[in-house]
Formats: sequence, C-alpha cells, structure tokens
Amino acid sequence: MAARPVSRMLERLVRSSVRGCSSGAPVTQPHPGEPSQPATEDLSRRKPFLKEHVAPFSTFLTDNFGRQHNYLRISLTEKCNLRCQYCMPEEGVPLTPKADLLTTEEILTLARLFVKEGVDKIRLTGGEPLIRPDVVDIVAKLHRLEGLKTIGVTTNGINLARLLPALQKAGLTAINISLDTLVPAKFEFIVRRKGFHKVMEGIHKAIELGYSPVKVNCVVMRGLNEDELLDFVTLTKGLPLDIRFIEYMPFDGNKWNFKKMVSYKEMLDTIRQQWPELEKLPEEECSTAKAFRIPGFLGQVSFITSMSEHFCGTCNRLRITADGNLKVCLFGNSEVSLRDHLRAGASEEELLKIIGAAVGRKKPRHAEFFLLLQDSSPPASLSIFSREPLHVQGLRPTVSFSNQMATFWKGHGIPQTHSWMGSGCPQRHYSSHADLDTNSKCLSPGSRVPAAHSGPWSTSDQLTHVDSEGQAAMVDVGGKPDTERVAVASAVVLLGPVAFKLVQQNQLKKGDALVVAQLAGIQAAKITSQLIPLCHHVALNHVQVQLELDSSRHAAVIQATCRARGPTGVEMEALTSAAVAALTLYDMCKAVSRDIVVGEVKLISKTGGQRGDFHRA
Repeated sequence: MAARPVSRMLERLVRSSVRGCSSGAPVTQPHPGEPSQPATEDLSRRKPFLKEHVAPFSTFLTDNFGRQHNYLRISLTEKCNLRCQYCMPEEGVPLTPKADLLTTEEILTLARLFVKEGVDKIRLTGGEPLIRPDVVDIVAKLHRLEGLKTIGVTTNGINLARLLPALQKAGLTAINISLDTLVPAKFEFIVRRKGFHKVMEGIHKAIELGYSPVKVNCVVMRGLNEDELLDFVTLTKGLPLDIRFIEYMPFDGNKWNFKKMVSYKEMLDTIRQQWPELEKLPEEECSTAKAFRIPGFLGQVSFITSMSEHFCGTCNRLRITADGNLKVCLFGNSEVSLRDHLRAGASEEELLKIIGAAVGRKKPRHAEFFLLLQDSSPPASLSIFSREPLHVQGLRPTVSFSNQMATFWKGHGIPQTHSWMGSGCPQRHYSSHADLDTNSKCLSPGSRVPAAHSGPWSTSDQLTHVDSEGQAAMVDVGGKPDTERVAVASAVVLLGPVAFKLVQQNQLKKGDALVVAQLAGIQAAKITSQLIPLCHHVALNHVQVQLELDSSRHAAVIQATCRARGPTGVEMEALTSAAVAALTLYDMCKAVSRDIVVGEVKLISKTGGQRGDFHRA
C-alpha cells in the first residue's frame, strides 16, 4: 500500500471526526534546534496509548450482532472465459447490459467510501476479473487509498502469467487461483474449455514473483476430483502454496446435488490416513479457512467449510456485484443498488445510511437450507476409503509429485501435456489423449496410432504369471531392455436405439456420456496395476481414448491407445482403458435401457516387445 504519512495518521487518530472520537493524545513537538525523533520511534512509543484510545469502528459497517465488516469483495465483471460445471451452465448466464454495470469511476468512488469507513481489505472478483481491460489501472488507483492494507484478486489463472508483473507493480498483494484438478483432460471436462497449462504457468509466475503463500482454491466434488486430494496436498511439500479445499456449494445453474458434496471432515480423514502427523494451525480472526500443515512441508492446506460448518458468526465480508448491488451475504437474496443511488446524485452521507441499513438487516447466519445440511451426513456408501494417490500425468514411480512440479516450475516452463476433445458432425466423435512424455508430440484429432509393422509374434506354451509350484507370481522384468511400447485395444457397446439417440444428441440426464467415458478410460489406463494384481506399474507417456457412434448398429466403438518406454508392454493398460470406458458408457445409459451389451473387448495391435509385433488382421 502507499505509505501513509505518519503525521496524517496521527491526526486522524486524535482529531474529532464523524466517527465521534477525540482522543486528546499529547503530541510533542521538538524545540527549535533539537533533532526530530524518527517517526517510527515516536509511533512505537505511543502505541499503548493509541491502542487504548483507537477510533471506534464504523457504525455503518457494524451489524446488529457486532460483526465489523472490514473486507469488501468487488466484482469487476459478470463475464468469464471458462464455464465451470459447479459455477454456471454451459451456455453461460444472461449478461447485464453494459450501461447498467459500474464504471471504473463508480467502482473507485464506492471503494473510497468503504475504505474511509474502515474497510482495509478489498478483493477483486468476477466473473473473471482479469478479463476486464482496465484491471491494472483499477488496482493502481485502489493502491493509493489511505488505510487499505490488502488488495487481492480471485482468478481462474488463464490470464495471470501475462498480467501479474504489471498487477504486482500496481499494488496487488494477494492471489487466489482456482484449480480443481491436476489432470489436463479432466480440467477441460470441468471447465468446458482448454487452459490447464496457462493456469499452471500463472501459479509458477506468482511463486516466482514472491507471493507467499499462493492460494489455490479447489472445489471438491464426489465422483469427479475427490481422488486427487492427496496429490494436491503433496504439492505443498516443496512449494509455498496454500491448497484450499472448498466444499461443493449450490449456485444458480450448477445443478447442485448433496451427494456430490465431500465434507470437510471426510476430506480431513482421507488426508490424515496418509499423513497422520498433520497438525492444525491457529485460526486467524474472521478467517473462513481451517488451516493445517504437515511438519516439514513448505506450504499448507486449508478447508472452506461453508456447507458442513458455517462461519457466519465471524463473517466480516460485504460484496458489491458488477452491476452495483450491495450483498451482505453470499447466500442471501437481499440486495440494494448502490449504483442507482450514485447515479441519482446521492451524497456520501446518504450512501452511508443506505449501506448501514443493509448491513443492519444482515441475518445471524445464511439460509435455513444450509442449516438443514449441517445436521446431515453423507450416506455410508459414499465415504472415501484410503488408497494410494492417483498417479498424475508425467510422473515416474521413482520421482515424487512435488519434486517434479517444483523442478518444472523452477525451469520457467509448463509441462507439455496435451489434451483435447473434439466433435464432428453428423455423428458425434470424441477423441481425447493425454501425452505424459514431455517430448512427445500431440496427435491431431483425426490421427490414428501409426500402423504397426506386422511380423511374427511368438507365443509361449508356459503361463508366465505362474511359478513352478502353480502359485501366482509377478514376472521379473528387471533384465529386459527399455523399448518404445505401443498397444491399441477396442471395445463395442451395443446401446440400442433409445440410448443411442440420447447419447448422440447428448440428452442423458447424467451428462455427456462420451466425455465421461473418455475420462474413465484415461484414468483406468493409469491405474491398471492397481486393478490387475500381477501387472507392473507402467509410467505411461501417452493415453488416447476415441469413441465413435455407429448408427448402423446403434453402437459406440471405443479405441484406446497407450504408449510408454520401458521393459514391459502396455497391452493391459490399453485393454483396461477400453473396457472401463465401455463399462462407464453402460453405467451412464443403464437408466434408459437395460438391453445394452458390452462386447468385443480385444487387443488390436502391440509393438515394441521382445517377442515381436502383433497386429490383428
């Protein structure tokens, strides 16, 4: 913040003002010829007096329950460049006409008024605040407000790396970045857009510029990303991050379902099973987060418990929407238009009365709907069990996730992990692939795996996974050379005419069946060794899952391609990927038809092994 002249600060503390305080504190002036005492020394000497006689907090920003609101969130825009599934519908939301949105000058006028009354922290939100063209200028002008200690921004991170140097220079002091998954393909599914690497680059840039901690907000949703809790926590080992797990909350258009919510206690139990030494940190005043740290880790983890354990009793937040409405509670429907009063020529005193009346109407806690949930608990069948963390793309078994991420971020780059989802007409055709090798090239949407060189593929009359006594045994591959391995497998799901039409038109109530099946196939390939007991763990470089609809058979044809460099093949990964994608498609469609057949799960080709290549005719 701009340095506040000490004389002016003392003057504000001792003078009579509209806030009704006259301290009478003695102000000693040096005699002519005497050296002046340093301002900091003078202030330090008078701190006890100032603390005892400090001006009372604004009555306009204090509600009927004694809560003092010194934190203001200002929405700079309703627009967003993502379409997160928990935040808004895919088609977006109706936008307010530009003429009805707050102008830059109106934003600064309101901010100035709130800061004058005691607000010392402002956070810029959206929509996505960093798509507003004059965001840097707004930060710079807020920075000049006397008394404002913190200027923060909550962003999806897409534009952060590009804008952060200028924002920091303008006076930005705190950053929250939204990131709900560490899997690129899943990122695209959740936000319905590309941009995973830009977010990662933004996090790297924030660390590079010295922000500490860099707060990463992760909304946890059952069945979508709760399996990544441990991977997120691992990031805090070597990086100054505050990973903030947020309970899934209802908003207009996000089709909120209680069964999707993972409670704070459930998340905490999962993490403690992996790190029993996890310790709770002291809670900061008015904080919405419950913070924890693993001894020896550089960062920390926090939980935002809006649903299971509300923090209404210490709420110090007010919000101004992009169209100028004051909201005293995020979950409340009550709003008052400050924009209309501003444009009608209301004086500062009149605005304060309007603000004070709104704050006075603030309830002791948010809507009763949420209170009902606090006495509920998820069904036992929905609990998370302890398990090994999902292997994140680009990791090899000998390297920890945090070390890899720290190395990559220190290298001023982003992982060259490619993921995409495309569609074609008239038939829907989805193909997603995730390259895990930083040097591999992304295949084009229409590409197939390169044609394998057919040749003699020797088989054995011995079962390799059985020892001399007939007991199950894992094959020792320690002496085998590392070679490039590629395998392609397929499966067919006969959907029937009813389910086929719904999938083709993307009208299933559960969501987009083809996209979910893709993600399931990719994830299954990466955890094959956890599903098939005697499979070796393989550090995959590339996974691709393609789904095509065959109208002649009312079927979905699935093809899975896996690639790795190592001493053992990846045909089991490809077969598991195709099979799980097929089973997921069955699960998505079973409500509309029981006459669904999963079949033709088979290996199409396999290359790179010692016994030669295989290509099914």
